[in-house]
Amino acid sequence: MCAAKPCPLPALWLRVRVLRVLWALLAVLLGPWRLWAVIYDFHECTWHVVLNKFQRVGENLESDQFVHQEPVDTVRGVFNMLVDSPIDRRERYLGFPYYLKINYSCHGQHSEDLVRSGHLMGLKPLVLVTFQAPVNFYRWKIEQLQIQMEAAPFRSKEPCMATEVCVMSWYTPMPIKNGSVVMRVDVSSNGLGPIIPSKRFHVNINGFLKMGADNRIQFTVGDELFDIKPRYFVNVSSRPLWYNVDQSPVLILGGIPNEKALLMTSTNFREFSLVELSIDSCWVGSFYCPQADFSATIYDAISTESTLFIRQNQLIYYYTGTYATLYDSSHSSGKWVRVLASECIKKLCPVYFSSNGSDHVIALTTGKHEGYLHFGTITDGLVSFELLPRNQTACKRMFVDRCSIIWAIFIPGQNILMMLVETQYDDSDQKYHQLASYDLITEEMTILYTVPLFIPDARGLEFLMILGTESYTNTPMIPKGLSFNLYNNLLFIWGNFLLQSYNAENFIYLADFPKESSIKYMVNSFRGDVAIVTETEEIWYLLEGTYHLYRIFPSHGWDIHVSLQVMKQSSLYASKETMVTLFYEENKLYQLVYLTHGKQDQLVKRLVPMEKLLMYEQHKQIHTVRDGNLCPFEVMRLGNLPNPQAYTRQERYLARPPMVLNPSGFHSENSLAVYQGLVYYLLRLHSKYHKPYADPVHDPTWRWWKNKKQDEDYYFYLASNWLSAGGVHIDMGSYEKIYDLKSHFGLPERIFLDKGGEYHFSIFLTARGYSFEMGTDIGSAFKVQSKVSVGVVLADPSCTESLIKQKVLVKRNSVLFLITLRDKSLCYDQGISGHHLMKTSMMVKVVGASGFCFQDTHLGPRLQVSELGVLGPVVGEKGLCQVSTGLIPVLVLESHECVCSSTLSHWFSSFTHSPCPPFLIHISESKSCVSFQILFCKEK
Repeated sequence: MCAAKPCPLPALWLRVRVLRVLWALLAVLLGPWRLWAVIYDFHECTWHVVLNKFQRVGENLESDQFVHQEPVDTVRGVFNMLVDSPIDRRERYLGFPYYLKINYSCHGQHSEDLVRSGHLMGLKPLVLVTFQAPVNFYRWKIEQLQIQMEAAPFRSKEPCMATEVCVMSWYTPMPIKNGSVVMRVDVSSNGLGPIIPSKRFHVNINGFLKMGADNRIQFTVGDELFDIKPRYFVNVSSRPLWYNVDQSPVLILGGIPNEKALLMTSTNFREFSLVELSIDSCWVGSFYCPQADFSATIYDAISTESTLFIRQNQLIYYYTGTYATLYDSSHSSGKWVRVLASECIKKLCPVYFSSNGSDHVIALTTGKHEGYLHFGTITDGLVSFELLPRNQTACKRMFVDRCSIIWAIFIPGQNILMMLVETQYDDSDQKYHQLASYDLITEEMTILYTVPLFIPDARGLEFLMILGTESYTNTPMIPKGLSFNLYNNLLFIWGNFLLQSYNAENFIYLADFPKESSIKYMVNSFRGDVAIVTETEEIWYLLEGTYHLYRIFPSHGWDIHVSLQVMKQSSLYASKETMVTLFYEENKLYQLVYLTHGKQDQLVKRLVPMEKLLMYEQHKQIHTVRDGNLCPFEVMRLGNLPNPQAYTRQERYLARPPMVLNPSGFHSENSLAVYQGLVYYLLRLHSKYHKPYADPVHDPTWRWWKNKKQDEDYYFYLASNWLSAGGVHIDMGSYEKIYDLKSHFGLPERIFLDKGGEYHFSIFLTARGYSFEMGTDIGSAFKVQSKVSVGVVLADPSCTESLIKQKVLVKRNSVLFLITLRDKSLCYDQGISGHHLMKTSMMVKVVGASGFCFQDTHLGPRLQVSELGVLGPVVGEKGLCQVSTGLIPVLVLESHECVCSSTLSHWFSSFTHSPCPPFLIHISESKSCVSFQILFCKEK
């Protein structure tokens, strides 16, 4: 033994200590890299939201459908107990029929255990409910209204052996607002506990349900079928999903062979039902209505805000839902209504956007009224049709002997019908296809364009301007339909080709689409992305404003993606599957697919990861393109973004749950009822004292507490000593209107631009490689010029203009672009504030970046273009400039957790000499740690 001096440690133990120190140091240095793993595992956890009736709170495995629309008198008794709270007991407090029940799950882990552990770590879901403004702005105010809530923890009512908690969930009220039947629910984390990405849910009122005699929910349009048979979907062609964009609470889809049935959903196919319709299906064919075959199949299906339309053979039916929040219930249908009974309808065409406070639908005729169309208008659930063109057929107005309208679109705001017409002269067998417009106001009809007879010979070019001097192939052009984007005025004529135009007169032929294929339907996101489905079920992708088409399915990228999903044992993919439809939701492309798993066949909704597929496709080029110049920049960020509320007109209220005087922190049915009543009264104050653009002095919640604020300390004293009546404490500061929302590193989805107003922002680009060159100006010395440039495309340059100022930062190898969008005060066709707003857009593009640059976030890569949708200038108080955004795509690394400052600095400096260095765009520092956000450009 050693007593006088320290004992020497064995050599082996020294090595172990050194190794441990090195491993600890390595763990610190690689901490941010572990963040990569955490960040890329975000998608493994996801939120779940279901509706629960007021009476079902705390019951497990129960969910309800959104059918009840009136406030319920279920909270009065609870509020009568609150004798020492700051509420006004003379007021009448009501509740809502439903709560939102919230929990989450992670891949491979038990949801109940996760929710418990998340609660113990302080996790609380934050819920943002956005109410969609109604179509009829004459009956209801146009509002951009949101309410932000914090979910309250609640223990399950099921028997449990534990003393504290076994099964639990979080709850918030599900508010209802007059005039709104479409609601978006965004669920996010409060930043404590596990990292769960935000998720959006569509929670819409279903006005086609009723309470049956047995107290069960039933469909009013028909009977629900619970046996989904494979023959309904297997080897059946896909069909388009047609609806009024952002306004339809219920979506419907037909096309089920020989069945008068529809798929119906009020949650964008997160949940759905198969419904057999209660229609008579009479055969009324005659000599003027040629019909080769009779089928029970629903061929066309369109949903609007209040009404469903279907076509079966040549018959048209509609059904108006029961929406007490929109109009009088006497407008609702008791059964399917046959309309245009003496007409032969060959096709229904959708109108994606409302106009003048009404929805629209177009019915194309054949037989005795060939050359006419029926223009339908739906206002407050009342349906009417008008025969157009007035007085004369399209044939006579176009001075041809015979014609047939193949497709028609309506352009709101301009009151113009655009028609694709097939014409023929009696002395010729040749058929011509012409694009014609009909003005509903002046009743003038104009031939805008004649489609070439044959497909042009592009001779290896991506696109070809049709001037009439080009050479043509021997393949006939067969037009089949039209597609129009109201925001950027981009018109497509499609068939076994694709023509695009911004003015409906000068067309560009997109040569990437093979003439051997034929387009079946197009799907437009109206935010810059277009998906194309061919007759052979191929899927193509086009970024509007560009000329290159990408085949997404089948493709090399698709094969890689499916292989990876199979390795993960994903339940969303199978060896045999049939695509039912393709649609955009929140600018993301989704498939509805029928999977064949033997005895476990199912219908699923799944994301089409467009950016990943394009990235996989580019891996084929990595061996041939070594200079990395596909993406012309390395770093992009937005700057100088103004606070959004002044431009988005978004009003947001905050409502937190009352504090419960319970050591466990769990809420009771009484405290949740108080939460319901407070949210109801908050919305009531909003509607009663609504001043959307007022300053905080005019906050409607001020009237709530104006006589109670002086007693705030007294109420806090009672709560601190657990003396508050009813076991709850209401914090007056938890119910307020928010006026100071900040921008979150991105442009808003839409901006409202006043007449003569401006919107400013900047784009910072770090160029790739040798970015600058020396140029000369006449009479001056050498001048530094940048090879990185930004282009701006305006949809309506006569109404808006854009100014760009460029600053070259040579030392930083970067370029700063200052961009201004300005209303020119030249368009005066709009009405009072919020009425007849002009929809337009602005697209900002980095030259040469399209399809090559990606923004890689914790939710996966994103391919973006900055497109600002502008609902433009208005005579009166306010105008609207709506900007549909996303900007130049890059890769993002974001930390929501604290990291040591020295660790971050060391890791960040290691990339100094990288060909694609990161750029720190945001950092928030506390005493000992920082959270950060870093941008990259994706290497090719």
